[in-house]
Amino acid sequence: MDKFRIDNITCGYQKRVVLKNISLEIREGEFLGIIGPNGSGKSTLLRSASRVLKPFSGAIFYKGADIYSLAQEKLAREFAFVSQKTPFNFSFTAWEIVLMGRIPYLKRMQRENARDLEVARQAMLLTDTLKLAGRQAEELSAGERQMMIIARALAQEPRVLFLDEPTSHLDIGHQVQILNLVKKLNREKGITVIIVLHDLNLASEYCDRLALLNNGSLFSLGAAEEVLTYQNIEEVYKTLVLVNKNPVSANPHVLLLRKSGGRKEDPIV
Repeated sequence: MDKFRIDNITCGYQKRVVLKNISLEIREGEFLGIIGPNGSGKSTLLRSASRVLKPFSGAIFYKGADIYSLAQEKLAREFAFVSQKTPFNFSFTAWEIVLMGRIPYLKRMQRENARDLEVARQAMLLTDTLKLAGRQAEELSAGERQMMIIARALAQEPRVLFLDEPTSHLDIGHQVQILNLVKKLNREKGITVIIVLHDLNLASEYCDRLALLNNGSLFSLGAAEEVLTYQNIEEVYKTLVLVNKNPVSANPHVLLLRKSGGRKEDPIV
């Protein structure tokens, strides 16, 4: 069964249309990457799919049901959302923040039980953040904070994990650490992953399929080798590129080209 079916949605903010007539099916257990230039509608699509932003028209189905027919409490146990930057307006420890992932399972004024505490502990073990449990969130580095937010999402025990540019502003070490973890969860626990990425080479290496957006429309959908062609990239990003194969994985690898004083374009390595 398709986990998601996005059926001809048009959506945006107030009266401004951002996405137009998008249709897309996402299979259960899939790792889908959403790519495209700034302003193409990547985050808007993610917000719509996760019921944060209601479409102007069209519908989104999850396990055969319109997501707006499902109780918010039910979806909070199925969906978890990780943004690229999460502000904290109050002082919380990392442990307290991760434990917030158990809120969908608690009744009003109910305290966490032993299982809730163990689920949160396991989420921190998976993300290597248990050592940060007693530290204040604002004291953590950007990479540590992002891993903590992923731990909170995992504490929800979701079946679908939405990530909006989770590696933005992080060094390459933390980027790989986060994406390796998400890929492991996808493979071992069968979690469906829908992720927005800016880095085309990271998207190529980690995603089963890619959805390339351009000007609010779905420009290309398929495996990395079908989507990441030099023709598609140059058309959408308006940038000259060279697309080779990664010598280790054989996935497409994108090199930018620059013009050098009238000579032929040179690759940027």
